[in-house]
Amino acid sequence: MRVSPVEEQIQATTVKRNYPACAALIARAMGGANQVTIDSREALERCCAAHPTLLAELPFLDDLGRVEEAFGKLGGSPIHAHQARSAIMVNPELQLLDVDYSGLPLVLTDIAHRPQPQQGFVLVYRPPAGDRIEIHDAHPHDLLALKIIAEDLDYRQLAAEHGVTLGHIDDIVYQAVAKGILILPPSSIRRPDDFFTNAINDEQFISSPVFTLQWHITQQCDLSCRHCYDRSHRQAVSLDQGLAILDDFFDFCRSKFVYGQVTFTGGNPLLHANFMELYRAAVERGFLTAILGNPTSQEKLEALLAIRKPAFYQVSLEGLREHNDYIRGQGHFERVMRFLPLLKKFGIYSMVMLTLTRENSGQVLQLAELLRHKVDHFNFNRLAMVGEGASLASADIDTYADFLRNYLTAARHNPIMGLKDNLFNLIQLQDGSDHFYSGCAGYGCGAAFNFVSLLPDGRVDACRKFDSPLGNIFENSLLEIYESERARQYRKGPSGCQDCTIRPLCRGCMAVMYGMGKDVFGAPDPYCFAAGNHHR
Repeated sequence: MRVSPVEEQIQATTVKRNYPACAALIARAMGGANQVTIDSREALERCCAAHPTLLAELPFLDDLGRVEEAFGKLGGSPIHAHQARSAIMVNPELQLLDVDYSGLPLVLTDIAHRPQPQQGFVLVYRPPAGDRIEIHDAHPHDLLALKIIAEDLDYRQLAAEHGVTLGHIDDIVYQAVAKGILILPPSSIRRPDDFFTNAINDEQFISSPVFTLQWHITQQCDLSCRHCYDRSHRQAVSLDQGLAILDDFFDFCRSKFVYGQVTFTGGNPLLHANFMELYRAAVERGFLTAILGNPTSQEKLEALLAIRKPAFYQVSLEGLREHNDYIRGQGHFERVMRFLPLLKKFGIYSMVMLTLTRENSGQVLQLAELLRHKVDHFNFNRLAMVGEGASLASADIDTYADFLRNYLTAARHNPIMGLKDNLFNLIQLQDGSDHFYSGCAGYGCGAAFNFVSLLPDGRVDACRKFDSPLGNIFENSLLEIYESERARQYRKGPSGCQDCTIRPLCRGCMAVMYGMGKDVFGAPDPYCFAAGNHHR
């Protein structure tokens, strides 16, 4: 894209605090016979006084001069790396100029543009991430975001006063953050500094911008899987309880400076009598939403889409048709295969998850190939021998490294295949690669770190796949539960992993360890094939 001569002059002479757009306009108004130099507001005022017809022809000239002055002052000042600490703050370099014309910033790049009479504001600022100065007319949402933060307004009260959702107010604030008008503190969902290692020291693997509430709203299910982790009879969450939980989660996310994701699951979450109301309530609070469930009807998908499309919809397959139906029930494989095109039809990101056992490990690559063009993402979790799953055999430990290598080789040619198991990073480490995968939850084991599991009766677990209670959300806030010593212990992981090079992206799987009768805070994952690991 070509840069106009005026913009070139602005970029080249920022530190001189001159007024190139004003000067160019004045020169053009005077016939272009003379070179005009404007290097101060006083010079601009003198020029206008000497040529009274200028303001008649260019009535916006004073406002434009103020915009250029603000630009010059900011451009001539040192670049500072501003960072918020404990609260969202207004960008300290922001200049808010009240003006009588709209479209003034456009004149800076095209002096042929004609601003229109309209009272408003122009924002001049340097975003915290970068050295380019932004100049634009303030949108009403920009001004509201500034007011919310500057005056510490209550989000809920504001939403009620304006008749909008809580998520709408939150979005306004985060849009201003995205523009750089406001500055957000770093996420408080962050690993301790001792998680950094020589191999993995990138901040992106230490700090999470998203926190997921894996919400089991009901135990009711239309399947009876042979590896089900929990068939206990827990009362489904009521609508009132659910709304209170979502409000608590909203407060948690604000306190931690993260985006919240609510992943609805069960049982089958769509069987909950108030599923659509709870889903809508999550959307109205601005949360990302996703579903871990079973195939459903087109009518229910359409009702879901009328509220908002989920980030993804995940179903499960446990191998090829015969084995899958042995685990999940006769006809299930065919129902899933009919359901996946429906997700594609509605543009819903589709995921298939497999629980890896000794019996189906030989079918994984065949299934992934079968799903190549039918699903957006395919992944597997190792079986945790918990609940009904205790009667099944876990994948063979001695050949597991070979299984991962074969899977990894296939994944390089099949774009749907995900790399969720933390131990894929051991393959990379042994092969001398400096490229590592993000692991189970994006940060190795995410239990009680960037997600928790919430059961229908309010119990909060570090991970749903094994007995890992942290507290009850009906008795304590999620923030209190998250900050508990028990939650910190789960976040720390097994003591046997403390000195591992890839600790930030691994720590094995505590659910697998639990199912095999191991101390989840002790020795490493029995499947770990790192050198010197003899804890099987």
